[in-house]
Amino acid sequence: EEYERSFAPRDYLREYYMLSDGQGRPNTFLTQNLRCLAKVFALEGLGGDTLLDVGCGPTIYQLLSACERFQEIVAMDYTPQNRRELESWLRNEPGAFDWRPVVQYVCELEGDREKWAEKEEKLRRKVKQVLKCNVTKANPAEPVSLPPADCVLSAYCLEAACPDLPTFRRALCNIAGLARPGGHLVLLTSLGTTYYGFGEQVFSSLRLEKAAVLEAVEGAGF
Repeated sequence: EEYERSFAPRDYLREYYMLSDGQGRPNTFLTQNLRCLAKVFALEGLGGDTLLDVGCGPTIYQLLSACERFQEIVAMDYTPQNRRELESWLRNEPGAFDWRPVVQYVCELEGDREKWAEKEEKLRRKVKQVLKCNVTKANPAEPVSLPPADCVLSAYCLEAACPDLPTFRRALCNIAGLARPGGHLVLLTSLGTTYYGFGEQVFSSLRLEKAAVLEAVEGAGF
């Protein structure tokens, strides 16, 4: 599997998850996502006991607003090196990726930039498990059987994991099956792109149009 063999999480983080590049230009991809997630997780009724993050990668940005609304978080990813990178930050190990500027940015969106350390501690406390997942399986968490979650979050995972639209639709149904009846799905996808890259690495991405994504979400029961 290409991702297990060659995906370099630290290079990926440096490319996409710094607030600005080496020339000081702002990372609008990241800040737009952070603002969007802050708005979504401020919505009335979006909260509860458990959130599953499917295809979390080596990142925490997608959980910084979510951790204010859920008591427990389970993070899941296919590749062991991504899970190790995430666990390194969760354990606050020396040399872990420095998310502090991103956490401060989210705290500023939420009204108090100085609460960044409190938010980091809260997120570390609330992530209860980091599991392997495969979105092409009927139970993506197999062999683990998880209780139905109040919310399933997936950010930029399915288009990287699925080679075609039928596989994307099935994968969306698979992750939707992890949510309780009446639960929520928060899905971030890239539209119109066929690849993404960092350093010397290039990975394919399923080209998606908005109408096809909305149809797939509806087909998954949302």
